[in-house]
Amino acid sequence: MTSEEVLEEFRSAGALLQGHFILSSGLRSPTFLQKMTIFSDPARTERLCRALAETLTARFGKIDIVVSPAIGGIIPGYETARHLGAKAIFVERDPGGPFTLRRGFSIPAGTRAVIVEDIVTTGLSARECLASLKDEAGEVIGAACLIDRSGGRGEIGLPLVSLVTLDIPTYSPDALPPELAAIPPVKPGSRAMGKP
Repeated sequence: MTSEEVLEEFRSAGALLQGHFILSSGLRSPTFLQKMTIFSDPARTERLCRALAETLTARFGKIDIVVSPAIGGIIPGYETARHLGAKAIFVERDPGGPFTLRRGFSIPAGTRAVIVEDIVTTGLSARECLASLKDEAGEVIGAACLIDRSGGRGEIGLPLVSLVTLDIPTYSPDALPPELAAIPPVKPGSRAMGKP
């Protein structure tokens, strides 16, 4: 799947939005990728995650386990794992706490795991996911996402592969360009819901 085909999936689903958005990181952006619109369509999700699985295999070879950060990474993690013939697990938080593996999930010795995210902006969720896996016996060899909107600058601590790399600007709330400051902000993401 080409980068343009991936972006067309987002456009045709109405998941490539323009306006003034408060991202999960707290940064502001004129562009938002509403991935849950993508994930509500099983056929579209299957196409994108099959392409991501092919990209992962080409880069890393055999993968045994896909780990995703809850909640946004669970669907693409599961669907990508299905195409890899791998196990799908996820990390989750106790309220206010760090990510942790629960529910009996583990990365056993001798297994090769990757982290699969939906969209990377700063890489924070993937970094927190990786930190939660430091005591696992298996090897975490890389990370992947559908779209890297950081322009390749999102630092994860692992090699990152994506279907598309975009350089979408982000701004601190106190350093908005005038055209963005003139638009009321909305927070379409899920992290820290209820906070302005």
